[in-house]
Amino acid sequence: MSIKKHIPNTITCCNLLCGCVSILFTNHNHLLWASAMVFIAAIFDFFDGFAARALNAKSPIGGELDSLSDVVSFGVAPSFIVAWLLSKTGIGWWVHDANIFPMLAFILAAFAAVRLAKFNIDTRQSTSFIGLPVPAVGLFIASLPFMLFTIGNDTIVYKSVMNPYFLLAMVAIFSWLMISEVPFFSFKIKNLKFKENILRYFVVIFAILAVTILKWAALPFVFLFYILLSVICYRG
Repeated sequence: MSIKKHIPNTITCCNLLCGCVSILFTNHNHLLWASAMVFIAAIFDFFDGFAARALNAKSPIGGELDSLSDVVSFGVAPSFIVAWLLSKTGIGWWVHDANIFPMLAFILAAFAAVRLAKFNIDTRQSTSFIGLPVPAVGLFIASLPFMLFTIGNDTIVYKSVMNPYFLLAMVAIFSWLMISEVPFFSFKIKNLKFKENILRYFVVIFAILAVTILKWAALPFVFLFYILLSVICYRG
């Protein structure tokens, strides 16, 4: 097998490594670095598929490896971020010396694994998604620390996000959306025609405007906009 056949899988492994490093950063209380690694993982996640198509190097193992990497980078690593946030809310369910309350965050990781397993055997999802894509969930969660560090801890938004009930509701809603039959559009672009990519262009334009106005605090709203746009446009 030629070297080029290994390039997409190597990029996928970089995605996986970023997820692992993100977990390490969270465990050492470096939440911004942990979040940054999830975003870097998303870059690798985009380019592994791009490289596979460009090099004509698609393979069954590549698809499986991609899903395994996504479970770690966009399921497990973001769950650690949520667990860290839950641990700072002041609520605890103690068993001996261990606070098990933050462990509820890992429900996300379990549902992410189910979502990706379903995706691997669902032939309906070649051009769009059925159920919220796991990377979208991971990136939304990874964007929260950037927003929190930008807006400061005296704002209503900060206090709302750090409310344990908000965080648990987020875990529950995202877990359901990932395995639901709700359709979501993908960002796989075959051409640049406006009519065929109108939803994608709307998200890009919204992202540019939001980041220009709100800086890092805009990131969660960009992903929420993507979710709402998909639900509204595909509700029928």
